[in-house]
Amino acid sequence: MSQPVRVAVVMGSDSDYPVMKEAADTLASLGIGCSLHVLSAHRTPELAADFARQARQQGLQVIIAGAGGAAHLAGMLAAHTILPVIGVPLGTKLAGGLDSLLSTVQMPPGVPVATVAVDGARNAALLAAQMLALSDSDLADRLTQYKEELAREVAAKAARLAGGEC
Repeated sequence: MSQPVRVAVVMGSDSDYPVMKEAADTLASLGIGCSLHVLSAHRTPELAADFARQARQQGLQVIIAGAGGAAHLAGMLAAHTILPVIGVPLGTKLAGGLDSLLSTVQMPPGVPVATVAVDGARNAALLAAQMLALSDSDLADRLTQYKEELAREVAAKAARLAGGEC
């Protein structure tokens, strides 16, 4: 059964898809409907602004935006919506993603963008899920199960290494 689309995963270029796919896959694994979009803060600014202005009316509840380099996409979208925007700074050849990180996290007062680690699309999806879980008890239960599974995985890895010699 298809889930209603609640989260938009937006990227500045289709070359960002390999990283941003992780957000879409994580959302899907939690049963959260999402849509994928390529919009550029610099090459299609009017389309990006219109998208952000209409996002809430389209039923979206969170926007995840990934961009590299100047990385203005998340902030530009946040300037045009009241929905929470989560920025994913993407790694770059020039500065390893530090340029993207600083461009995404350094927003002026009044235009917040939650920002995850460089190439942190999975965490962006999990943060979006946690936001949605505030009013969705079924999703909260799925997130609790997810975190319990993470703990089991760590315990299993620790058990494999326990007693080993250096």
